[in-house]
Formats: sequence, C-alpha cells, structure tokens
Amino acid sequence: MKRDHIDASKAIQKRTGKTFYLATRFLPERVRHATHVLYAFFRIADEVVDDADGTSPEEQRARLEALRAQALGERPANGPVLEAFRELRERYGIADEEVDAFVDAMASDIETDRYETDADLKSYMRGSAASVGVMMTAIMEPDAEAAAIPHAVKLGEAFQMTNFLRDVREDVVERDRIYIPQETLQDHGVDPEQIERLEYTESFGAVIASELQRTEDLYREGVAGIRYLPADCQLPVLLAAVLYAEHHSVIRAQRYDVLSSEPALSTTRKLRCLVKTRWHWHWNRDPESVFQRVSAVPTAELGRRGPEHGDGVPIR
Repeated sequence: MKRDHIDASKAIQKRTGKTFYLATRFLPERVRHATHVLYAFFRIADEVVDDADGTSPEEQRARLEALRAQALGERPANGPVLEAFRELRERYGIADEEVDAFVDAMASDIETDRYETDADLKSYMRGSAASVGVMMTAIMEPDAEAAAIPHAVKLGEAFQMTNFLRDVREDVVERDRIYIPQETLQDHGVDPEQIERLEYTESFGAVIASELQRTEDLYREGVAGIRYLPADCQLPVLLAAVLYAEHHSVIRAQRYDVLSSEPALSTTRKLRCLVKTRWHWHWNRDPESVFQRVSAVPTAELGRRGPEHGDGVPIR
C-alpha cells in the first residue's frame, strides 16, 4: 500500500475513532497500517448512512453499492482509502462474503431503526461486528486462524455492544435509532417512547444493567482467544478490549443513566488503563489473567451477582 493511502486512512481513524486508535498505535507496523485502512473503510461506509444530511434513502443505497463495487474490484476505486482497501483485501485473502456482509449491515441502517429481538440484533451484528473481527484477524495472520476467528467475532460483537450502550442518547437524538431489542425493553416494562423522550427510569436502568452483563460475557469469550494471535499483536488487542470495556465502569458510575449524558472516557482515564495494562502485561503474558485484573468487566461469578452485592448486575 502506498504511503499517502495509509496516511489518508490513518487521518480518518485518528479523527473518528480515538479509543481504537490509541490501541492501534501499539500494533506492529505490518498490522498497524492495514488496521488504519480497514477502519477508514468501515467509517466511510458507516458515514454514508449515519451522516446522510438529508440524502435520500435511494442515494444512500446507491453510494453503498458503489463502495461495495469498488471494494470488490468491480469498478475503479475512488480515492486512496478504497484503493488501499482493495490491495489489502487481495493481499490477505479477505473473502467477498465478509465485505458483502459488512456493506449489507450498513445498508440495513437506512431503513431499520428498531430491532424486535436479540436474534434480529445478532443478525445485524453478523455484518457490522463479526465481519470486522474476521477481517482484523486476517491482517494479523495468526498461525491458528481457525481457532482465533470465533473469539475475534465475539470480541467484535462486544465492542459493538459497548458502542450501542454508550451511544443510546446520540443514536436517539441524531438518528432516531434504538439498538436495544424491543423485546428486552418489554421484558423490563420500558416503553420505547420513554427512550425517545430521553426519560430515564429505574426500569430502563435495569435494561442497561442486563445488557452490560450480556456484553461482558462476550468480552470474556473474545479475550479468551487473544492467545491465538501473533505475540506482537496480543497486547494491542487486549488494550483495545480494556479501553472499550472501561465505558462500563462509567455507565455504572452514572447508575446506568445513558440518556441524560453520554458515558465518555477522559484522556487521563485512557492513559491510566494503558499504563495498568502494560504494567501487568510486563509480568504476566496471559491475556485472560491481565484482563481480569485491569478491566471493568467483573469475573463471571461477580457478573452474575445481584446489585445488592455492589459489583454485579442483575440477571435477565
């Protein structure tokens, strides 16, 4: 990939994905450059829908189909990111079906703003999160790729779920979109209109607590597969997991109220996570052990204890 293509991709990631960018900086150069390109491609496709600015659904779909054709080499690439992504896809043997799944998920956001069931959301994340995990695994080229991929999928889903829970307010205000399944809201007696009004209730807090627990199960499964990655990629991926999961600590500190204000990590907090993770990694190169020590995700036993114990979240 050309240097200017990498630089253009890096600029997009640095501007739009500060948390993941911090972890990306610790990847070896052979993977770091490819990660900039992947992230930039994902962001460009995502912004077709999320930053539509009055663009009609038909035009959004046309733009996504153009991106798909360029990414798959079916028409000339328009811009440095698409050119770099095509080279990357061919070099690492990324399957067309993963690109298709991702673009299809972005296209579904054009008209889908509610998800009825957990299964519906899981189907969406097959493209928006699982494919991302598969592509990231491909560029790391692990020897045990078959063993690594299922865990990478879970970790991708965990990152996505954290984003959903962190961005509830933003998604409602800016996109009239709710990713929490409607059946989950109904199970807790929460009317979706309450969320649309940004009206926090204890019942809604119970929904967020429940979804945090489900997400943390995904983190545990995902982190368990970091050991299958190349040695020089393990710490950066672990750091990304720690940083994303740190939002859960902020959400709990806000008593699960993600409607009044969006949970955010300060630069100081991110650096504290970085220092803790690197310190423990220096003494213990087991990803699961370090994650248990430094992350905001409680151990599985604590995670299933009720709120009366102080640390846990209620079981749905």
